[in-house]
Amino acid sequence: MKITCFSLGQMRANCYLLINNNYCLIVDPADEADFILEQLQRQKLTPLAIIATHGHFDHLMAAGEIQASFKIPLYIFKEDLFLIERLNETAEYFLGHSPKILLPKKIKHLKVGELKIQPRFNRGQDFKFTIIKTPGHTPGSCSLYFKDKQIVFTGDTLFRQGIGRYDFSYGNKEDLQASLKKIISLPEKTIVYPGHGEITTIREELGLFKTF
Repeated sequence: MKITCFSLGQMRANCYLLINNNYCLIVDPADEADFILEQLQRQKLTPLAIIATHGHFDHLMAAGEIQASFKIPLYIFKEDLFLIERLNETAEYFLGHSPKILLPKKIKHLKVGELKIQPRFNRGQDFKFTIIKTPGHTPGSCSLYFKDKQIVFTGDTLFRQGIGRYDFSYGNKEDLQASLKKIISLPEKTIVYPGHGEITTIREELGLFKTF
């Protein structure tokens, strides 16, 4: 599996393309749908699904437009659906202008445990990973763990030398602490792909956990 990262939009959110031959998953499509669609076309990729680590606008602004071109589902925990409903007003508040976001429609609810996504006809080109629920930054935050690859996508729960905010009205420090404990329990060699900034490893972040 090949991983491509693009840092997009005013908030510089990380959008990841997880590529298996000519198929891909889009993790946190962020902003700039035209750019993402161009990348898909240029690399001759067929997206199978969009996976949201959480519902914040800076990670999902492009989802609806991508769905307009590819009839693919958006996977997200139901606890963060209220954030999708607020995408336009939240984006306007933080960005200072109204981007007129096309809201995603075809939504599937994530569940804790193994998730397998595969093309309809080309079996064997599937994506299989574990959904770890990691609330705190938002109620429906999650991490995507590929055990066989020793990688995890943590959204805005864990960054390189940093953790997610929990001072929103729906944030929760205790939940975030519990979520970080789940992540730290992964093997130390696990590579961490965060929602913003550079990649890191569990080993590199061990000291950070001790101070939180």
